[in-house]
Amino acid sequence: MIHLTGGIFWMGSNDHYPEEAPCHPVAVDPFWIDEAPVTNRQFKAFIAATGHVTSAETPPNPDDYPGAHPDMLRPASLVFTPPEPDVVIREFSQWWDYRIGADWRHPLGPGSSLDGLDDHPVVHIAYDDALAYARWAGKELPSEAEWEFAARGGLDRAEFAWGDELMPGGVPQANTWQGAFPRENSLLDGYLRTSPVRAYSPNGYGIFDMIGNVWEWTGDYYADHQPGPLKTCCAPRNPRGAVAEESFDPAMPAIRIARKVLKGGSHLCAPNYCRRYRPAARHPQPVDTSTSHVGFRCVIRTSDGASNIQKHS
Repeated sequence: MIHLTGGIFWMGSNDHYPEEAPCHPVAVDPFWIDEAPVTNRQFKAFIAATGHVTSAETPPNPDDYPGAHPDMLRPASLVFTPPEPDVVIREFSQWWDYRIGADWRHPLGPGSSLDGLDDHPVVHIAYDDALAYARWAGKELPSEAEWEFAARGGLDRAEFAWGDELMPGGVPQANTWQGAFPRENSLLDGYLRTSPVRAYSPNGYGIFDMIGNVWEWTGDYYADHQPGPLKTCCAPRNPRGAVAEESFDPAMPAIRIARKVLKGGSHLCAPNYCRRYRPAARHPQPVDTSTSHVGFRCVIRTSDGASNIQKHS
């Protein structure tokens, strides 16, 4: 893990998606953060020690999904599948497949495996799975503010975690999509899906993969904007997100599933579709939903966290 001394930084952005605004100062206390996302190798150790069964491996409860077709109430997870060339870019359902049998052990569904992927970030992880791992490891999931502070690497108000240019000198700085998403990926960075967690240089704090590769869970409930304009001269200290009731998706009033904030973007973020490969970017994710491009990392907020780090990292 990496120890960060905390401090005041500018959180959010006024220049991109509306949910990132307003940009405002925030203070965070010192904390430790995982140097990289949790890998398949690390998650295997957790499963071996606890016998945990992930959400994607568990049949959904019909009471939670009124009107759902019985065929959908089977263990499954969402897998990105490149669509046909003539896909309409607004129809994201054309490249997401609710695949029966897809889970962390089988990232592309039945017949797939983790061969060669031990050092890739674990995926198909719902919020409760990430939380269970964190508790087993003696850690917690980061707040949105902690995550963004760490991602910026000391470059306050910079566009990206490495500066103000997406690909300086034409060199990818993170595992994102190159080309016209979702039809064409030039693979300039060499990766169609996830990459090993230390495949790119760390940020200014020595932390790897804060941007791209996989989205990462935070512990904060989602609201469709950053906290409103400050009414005092002081930066809020260790702010947390909305309450659970405020995070429900207004487009799905019959299904009251809380949503948490994801940060960092993924290997599917592209300039023509999703410019969320930035520290300020944020996205809502239902706590029950796992996908092939969402993972997580953990933090320790206690002053005596060194023993936990040595034991579990």
